[in-house]
Amino acid sequence: MISRKRVRFSKMKKRFLLFLFALLTLSEARATYIFIPMDESQTQCLKAYGVAYMALKEGVTVEWLLNYRGGSFVFPDAAVFEDACKIRNVKFELIADAQETSIIQEISNPEVNMDAVKLEKPPRIAVYSPKDQLPWDDAVTLALTYAEIPYDVIYDEEILNGALPKYDWLHLHHEDFTGQYGKFWGAYQNATWYREDVKMNEAMAQKMGFQKVSQMKLAVAKKIRDFVSGGGFLLAMCSAPDSYDIALAAEGIDICQTPFDGDPADPNANKKLNYDACFAFKDFTLNMNAAEYAKSNIDVTPTRVQKYGITQENDFFTLFDFSAKWDPVPTMLCQDQTKLIKGFYGQTTAFDEHYLKSSVTVMGENKGANEAKYIHGDYGKGTWTFYGGHDPECYQHHVGDPPTDLSLHPNSPGYRLILNNVLFPAAKKKKRET
Repeated sequence: MISRKRVRFSKMKKRFLLFLFALLTLSEARATYIFIPMDESQTQCLKAYGVAYMALKEGVTVEWLLNYRGGSFVFPDAAVFEDACKIRNVKFELIADAQETSIIQEISNPEVNMDAVKLEKPPRIAVYSPKDQLPWDDAVTLALTYAEIPYDVIYDEEILNGALPKYDWLHLHHEDFTGQYGKFWGAYQNATWYREDVKMNEAMAQKMGFQKVSQMKLAVAKKIRDFVSGGGFLLAMCSAPDSYDIALAAEGIDICQTPFDGDPADPNANKKLNYDACFAFKDFTLNMNAAEYAKSNIDVTPTRVQKYGITQENDFFTLFDFSAKWDPVPTMLCQDQTKLIKGFYGQTTAFDEHYLKSSVTVMGENKGANEAKYIHGDYGKGTWTFYGGHDPECYQHHVGDPPTDLSLHPNSPGYRLILNNVLFPAAKKKKRET
């Protein structure tokens, strides 16, 4: 016969176990992570990058889930991050430890093209831009401002005085490192803004001890090269990519005609170019006509309409699908909710693939037109990324046009590529398995 004392103890034990089970269930169900999807369900893709950057600034490790729902983010929950998402209208989900573990396990499956990359330290960001107001905007500063990611503006004087080592990431946009002022002379030589730009650059060259603006810009280009070689990250858009490589290739050669520096260019300039000095391009030919907009045949802008019939309606480029586990860098740089992205013009619209070095990784292209739109490579301990075009949401941006309102394009696939580059330096390098 079972005693009452024994029955009572059995009931107490059962209640305790039920209570313990309830506690464990509640603990497991309690949301401990913020999950930010980056697929078509997201309401504010661009601002989501800003929330991820904010978490990094607060010392929180962010997991970038490559190829998982458009390249989503997950990190430990905190009220300040929830509030930031709500204020910025960024869609997020609160998930429990078990759900986060399940996602990581799914991504880790060797059979799926996904990976999780830890972002640990917010990059220190600099944008290379003149202090005066030129009649155009910069897509990267628009993206950074909209995403609420802090950055510093630096220009020739700061770089020549050694400012670059303070930063991890540098952006170049609407710039001409050849000293030809964007080759705007033919169309805008009498415009006030053009004359002021020339005056400002000539004064700075004199202040920094150079006889010509082209010499100063080359010195800046070499400082940037050293920055990348030492481990820096570079993103260049619009006229910066090809003008940068041209400047390096033309070291010691006068490629500026009289309207730009007061004396004729070297008539044999094209035969003297040193392509080994370039990051991305080889075998190109300079356009030595001062009145023509193009600097070289790297840029496809002059030929793409006549040769390939490209119009706004059929202008697209396609992102490559890299292996997330074996090629995490280009995979990070290509995270998007779509692989097909609208094309857009710039001073340099895209790069003729015939003039790319074999070491260049093409990440986005219009294959039918032999155009590389989005390219990447290593230099020394650092990396560079070149992105053709001026503004991903303004097809043909003209001098004097108003800046793009990104609140009208909160999920822009073209602008997402810019912000991928911003977060990429925060990634912890993984040891490759052998």
